[in-house]
Amino acid sequence: MAVRKLLPTTPGQRNKIISKFDTITKSEPEKALVYGKRKTGGRNNNGKMTMRYIGGGHKKKFRVIDFARTKDGVPATVKAIEYDPNRSARIALLYYADGEKSYILAPNGLQVGQKIISGSNVAPEVGNALPLENIPLGTIVHNVELRPGQGAAMARSAGTFAQIVSREDKYVIVKLPSGEVRKILGTCKATVGSVGNSDHALEKSGKAGRSRWLGRRPRVRGVVMNPVDHPMGGGEGRASGGHPRSRKGLLAKGYKTRHPKKQSSKYIIERRKK
Repeated sequence: MAVRKLLPTTPGQRNKIISKFDTITKSEPEKALVYGKRKTGGRNNNGKMTMRYIGGGHKKKFRVIDFARTKDGVPATVKAIEYDPNRSARIALLYYADGEKSYILAPNGLQVGQKIISGSNVAPEVGNALPLENIPLGTIVHNVELRPGQGAAMARSAGTFAQIVSREDKYVIVKLPSGEVRKILGTCKATVGSVGNSDHALEKSGKAGRSRWLGRRPRVRGVVMNPVDHPMGGGEGRASGGHPRSRKGLLAKGYKTRHPKKQSSKYIIERRKK
């Protein structure tokens, strides 16, 4: 996986860095695993705008990703690596031995033709999914579940990974991409390896139009609004001072938004890095 920097032949090409797409082997998605994705434009069922800065964008089809990896003991062959417009990672098309097909997130190093499997007693190799309690300490994993059978919730975006640190009773201590260290039940599954397309972080859009293709409208800063529209608005010229706040008046930049009595706080050993 690599990126390519374009020559400044036009203003939009200047500073533009995009993916090479050299790992992608199939251009059309598997028809049985996609369905149409409706756009809201940020409007609710009454047509009222409830989410700002959303609208437009290219049409997308949603690819159904198997985050749970429940087909234990059935080997699968990687048929293709595909592009997914709904996420930063690439996806891999699997053909199972019993004839079923599914998509998974493509980990780094996964090749077309490779055999992968999920289950409690499988080898901890790239692409294989197994319970955290059966993965050796120090192993890099992704697609980590928080509750058994729920499906992967963490370490799913391009280039991310978690690491198995230690074990404690029925829990496994995992270091997450944010830097947070927490306990997760050992029966929760994870996939070995890191998520592919790690160079996604190096990409630069190069022009505002590419954001519009992704369905993002221009975002207005609070300080340039009027006082009626934002707590930080108003004033003569570039008014500074006052605490950074959200549109609804909640403090920003350093204000803790996590509920102090949240039930899952007892599983967090070390908070994420600020």
